[in-house]
Amino acid sequence: MTTMLRAILWDNDGVLVDTEQLFYEANRDLFRPLGLDLSAQHFFDWYLADNCGAWHLLEPRLSQAQAEAHRVERNRRYAARLASEHIPAIDGVAETLAALAPRVRMGVVTSANADHFEIIHQRLPLRPYFEFVLTHESYRHSKPSPEPYLLGLERMGVRADEALVIEDSPRGLQAATAAGIRCIILRNALTRHHDFPGAWRVVDTMAEVRAAVESLL
Repeated sequence: MTTMLRAILWDNDGVLVDTEQLFYEANRDLFRPLGLDLSAQHFFDWYLADNCGAWHLLEPRLSQAQAEAHRVERNRRYAARLASEHIPAIDGVAETLAALAPRVRMGVVTSANADHFEIIHQRLPLRPYFEFVLTHESYRHSKPSPEPYLLGLERMGVRADEALVIEDSPRGLQAATAAGIRCIILRNALTRHHDFPGAWRVVDTMAEVRAAVESLL
């Protein structure tokens, strides 16, 4: 007998909003004057597949304090770009959330900083569909650790087999899988080359996400 789906935990960047490319550019522009040409493949390997960033390539040239200062500057620049540019929602996500909201509970589990999340969503109509938002500040260990999604299950009061995760990155998939939760991967331009072994479904459009979710309701 199939367990009823009671909750969906959504990632943010690349799933709800089209920001992965912008965050890549913010990191690329930071590292270039430091002598590191951060390619799209580097970004995939070190940011989307792992959570190490590119700082390790600058050791021992940068002290921990210097690296942290650069990280703060990167976050400041990224926030400024988010505030000044139009950040689009993923095509079809508003309609999908509106259709699913009456039928299943939903929350957001993201590695984004809280201030970045708020800048993005203050101009979008998506926030009311979610019971809660867990950001980088909400937990100790970020994805690919299962901690963020385990905390999401706790906030929902549901079991892992009663939940579903929507992600776009290998480390997000790893976090969901480690938490015991089925995961739909929504691929984008930066992740389309990856097969995402272990995902429950791998799709390329929000319409496919909606169809996969509705098959469980």
